[in-house]
Amino acid sequence: MDENISYLRLIVETILTFFSLLILTRLLGKKQLSHLTFFNYITGITIGSLAANMIMLSTKDYLKELTALAIWCFLASMVGYISLKSGKMRVILDGQPTIVVKKGIIDKVALLKSMLNVDDLTMMLRQKDIFSITEVDYAILEPNGNLSILKKPEFQNIQKSDLQIKTISPSYIPSEIIVDGKVIERNLKELGLSRK
Repeated sequence: MDENISYLRLIVETILTFFSLLILTRLLGKKQLSHLTFFNYITGITIGSLAANMIMLSTKDYLKELTALAIWCFLASMVGYISLKSGKMRVILDGQPTIVVKKGIIDKVALLKSMLNVDDLTMMLRQKDIFSITEVDYAILEPNGNLSILKKPEFQNIQKSDLQIKTISPSYIPSEIIVDGKVIERNLKELGLSRK
């Protein structure tokens, strides 16, 4: 009998945790999903760990654990809001980009501050299909850990404007107007179309 009650409790707590996470992640927004910064990444892992512990450890203080999860998500959203409203706080909370290659020269001091070595940098360059540092004019280490690169002009891809090819801007963005047999009114309005 006790085993049946514990399984029932597990099922109820799992369902409650699932819907709580669904609501809380919607409140946190898309930035959290994309892991724009290291903090967002860690917050996502922590939320997942808290939720897993709530279900698997099955203590008698489920409501307390659910409250802790809600408080963690509230604090994460407050940090996001503060960094959205204040540029100075954004730099403190999210960090700022670091130039690691400047005018084709590796900035070893910037690498050291970023806790990277030259091997890490060359690996990140190779992931961007750059196998020689001589191709790079600037390389910037972003707060999320990605490397943004500006190639030297002679190594940049040819653009249509370089070849003086006339380009035509699309008059609309491709979008679905019927999904699963239903007309999407919002997309019709966006495209300036009527049901006719």
